[in-house]
Amino acid sequence: GVQTCALPICRLGIRCSQGRTMTKLDLHGVRHQEVDKMVENFILMNQDKFPLEIVCGSSIMMIELVQRVVNRLKCDTHMYRYGTIIVRQWL
Repeated sequence: GVQTCALPICRLGIRCSQGRTMTKLDLHGVRHQEVDKMVENFILMNQDKFPLEIVCGSSIMMIELVQRVVNRLKCDTHMYRYGTIIVRQWL
């Protein structure tokens, strides 16, 4: 689900820009066929809150599915650590 970290330094140790909290989508337990629309909606509905955090977990397939969406939407991303993608901004 979508969560907002309540601390200036988020759970993963990522300092959020301008002291803001980072909005997060956790895909644990989400079926692969649901990922495309869920990630697209998350990014589009929260584009005013960049950076965004997407937790994919260790599944290679889940990471690839998320990467397809962010590439299609032309987002600048960074894999903070394996399985966690930060969407920084539009390209």
